[in-house]
Amino acid sequence: MEVLKEKVEEEEAAEREEAAERAERREKAMWPMEVQKEESTVTQEMLRDLERKLSEMEVSIPEKPSTFTNDPIDVSKLPLSYQSNTLKEEHLLQVADNFSRQYSHLCPDRVPLFLHPLNECKVPKFVSTTIRPTLMPYPELYNWDTCAQFVSDFLSMVPLPDPLKPAVQEEEKAPPKKYAIRPPRDLSSRFEQEQEMKRQKAIQAEEEQRLRQEEERLMEEESAKTDPLHGLRVHSWVLVLAGKREVPESFFIDPFTARSYGKDDDHFLGIESLWNHKNYWVNMQDCWNCCKDLVFDLGDPVKWEYMLLDTSKPLLSLTEGDDSEMSEMNDEDDVENLGKEDEDESFDMPPAWVERIEISPEAFETRCPNGKKVIQYKRAKLEKWAPYVNTNGLVSRLTSYEDLECTKILEVKEWFQNREDMLELRHVNKITGLIIDSFKPGHSQALRVHSYTSMQPERDRVMEFYETARVDGLIKREETAKTMTEYYQGRPDFLSYRHVDFGPRVKKTALNSAESNPRPVVKITERFLRNPEKPADEDVAERVFMILDERIQLRYHCREDHITASKREFLRRTEVDSKGNKIIMTPDMCISFEVEPTEHTKKLLYQYEAMMKLKDEEKLSRHQAWESELEVLEILKLREEEEAAHALTISIYDTKRNEKSKEYREAMERVMHEEHLRQMEAQLDYLAPFLAQLPPGEKLTRWQAVRLKDECLSDFKQRLIDKANLIQARFEKETQELQKKQQWYQENQVTLTPEDEDLYLSYCSQAMFRIRILEQRLNRHKELAPLKYLALEEKLYKDPRLVEILKVFV
Repeated sequence: MEVLKEKVEEEEAAEREEAAERAERREKAMWPMEVQKEESTVTQEMLRDLERKLSEMEVSIPEKPSTFTNDPIDVSKLPLSYQSNTLKEEHLLQVADNFSRQYSHLCPDRVPLFLHPLNECKVPKFVSTTIRPTLMPYPELYNWDTCAQFVSDFLSMVPLPDPLKPAVQEEEKAPPKKYAIRPPRDLSSRFEQEQEMKRQKAIQAEEEQRLRQEEERLMEEESAKTDPLHGLRVHSWVLVLAGKREVPESFFIDPFTARSYGKDDDHFLGIESLWNHKNYWVNMQDCWNCCKDLVFDLGDPVKWEYMLLDTSKPLLSLTEGDDSEMSEMNDEDDVENLGKEDEDESFDMPPAWVERIEISPEAFETRCPNGKKVIQYKRAKLEKWAPYVNTNGLVSRLTSYEDLECTKILEVKEWFQNREDMLELRHVNKITGLIIDSFKPGHSQALRVHSYTSMQPERDRVMEFYETARVDGLIKREETAKTMTEYYQGRPDFLSYRHVDFGPRVKKTALNSAESNPRPVVKITERFLRNPEKPADEDVAERVFMILDERIQLRYHCREDHITASKREFLRRTEVDSKGNKIIMTPDMCISFEVEPTEHTKKLLYQYEAMMKLKDEEKLSRHQAWESELEVLEILKLREEEEAAHALTISIYDTKRNEKSKEYREAMERVMHEEHLRQMEAQLDYLAPFLAQLPPGEKLTRWQAVRLKDECLSDFKQRLIDKANLIQARFEKETQELQKKQQWYQENQVTLTPEDEDLYLSYCSQAMFRIRILEQRLNRHKELAPLKYLALEEKLYKDPRLVEILKVFV
């Protein structure tokens, strides 16, 4: 009581001080204007001193934890099952409350059961009634892995304000006042501002150093300290029990990551409860060994306490002895209870209150809300997009950061789909600037991987290829400013390696001028695999063309029973000397080391033929090096065009996006419609207008039949003539208008502007097109008119109404 009394006295003293301050402010408001002016100077100095002191103070503002954000939902448009409970649901909630009270009484140390949370309309709903099994028309949802991936893409992880409670209501903050005191004018000195900026930079540098040290300290503490909430968090997982659909053993699925875990995994410390659309079970087993020793026999009431008495629940597995004893007891019970009716104490689960899930093909393809999802990790951020949302085919991006605030980017990985250039993955290192593009099979240049720092030619880059898609068997090409190295596989000449050294250009030109001014080749090194059809002493393993030194070095393969290999070096000289005399092959032009020398290799003729053959191969190798340079330029140009266009492939079955397929389908529909109209016209009775002139029901005479035929043919002939005249009149009209336009152009050609000339040329082009079409139609009409007339005449003779009468005239 004394403590309470002291507290009350302190509150009364504080109220008296506050009242005194309010009275003092009211008295100051009534002072004369002169007194206020005298004190104004003192007040400004005090404000500057106060501002300087406050700027030196460092205040750390704690970060506000992320909370749930309620999406705007129009409750009035939701079904009644969302806004209220039926009598059976209310009864179920009472049963759940009774079950929860008994559970809390028997297990006071355990976490409260998660039974009936609030839905969108703030109505309590039992968890089992929120599940409605639905068969969807998408085969991807029939397997657990693809179904879990679809769900994880749609869900977004939002941490709870309290990690130990499923929902916490935040108190609404009072809105800010409408009126506020206007701040005083800034009368500080510019020199003081500059000094303050210098001081702030020094403080910022110290703060960065402190943050780095703090980050290192946190990392050390995270690796050493234990989690204070270990074993207290409760998370919702999906449990798939073994037995049905050929599931060999039970396992868990994380709905946010779509990853599966076995029941022996260390992520699971225990299970509080299970539920499905039929019942709710509470785990009564000891979880001292996590979930490794748990028995998932839901029909055992000792291990799993059920809430509702369900007659369809799985029975407890018994041994043979227990089974026989149970059968004897059942027989005795049947005799005792003969003629009696058992009371039905079971309570059926109410039907689900949620609507049937309906996913349109567009929504199923979009997956993520609005087609995009962002997941923030520690020092990383993962972004996901639905296919075709981004015009460049980007579907996923993983960004790694150096700091915990995620401001310094280390690397970026981007995944693509449906690209025409087959680009699948791009890895960008922000520190080194290295970019690695990975391609799927099918690129026009058979590219598999392209590593580079710049798209400019003659820079450091590595290109890897699909060797099976290339004729030359090239699998890798490494290029620098002065070298180019190529690796081959599966070539008929057994070439596996070529290294080319380039020298400086003779004259300065553009970098991409390898065709007009290629880089001079200084040295070419080639290596070959073992050819089993040749002896080792004649099978070249490596040859080096030293072009500036005019030398050719050969190293042969080593025999299996030898430790050294034969070597040979040719001094390549010009074929003629300074006087024009032809130089003859001399022994000093070939230096050789042979493991087992033979007579024919020492002959000058053999050495001369070998050197001449090597000279031809040197020309061929230099030409291939030049072609490799051109191919690099071609690939770089193609990649620039592909990146600028970033075209996407669309399936022919995707009628929504495939414009070509859509146009083809519309054209086919138009053709079918025209064909239908032609069939309808063919079914029309061409004698109906002429038969209408005769009395109905009267039999035709021979004279009437002949007159009907002549009138029908005469009318059809006149219509053909009228159509020809109409086409001719339109043709003459278009021709006259074009002549008038040409005459106008000749008269005003000098004063016309470029826009007027463009309009004139466009008109002439369109007019000539119309005239050409009319001319073609007129010629075609002249060709088909006699044929149509004969066809109608033959049709009249075969008409069942005239055939018997006109048979005499045929």
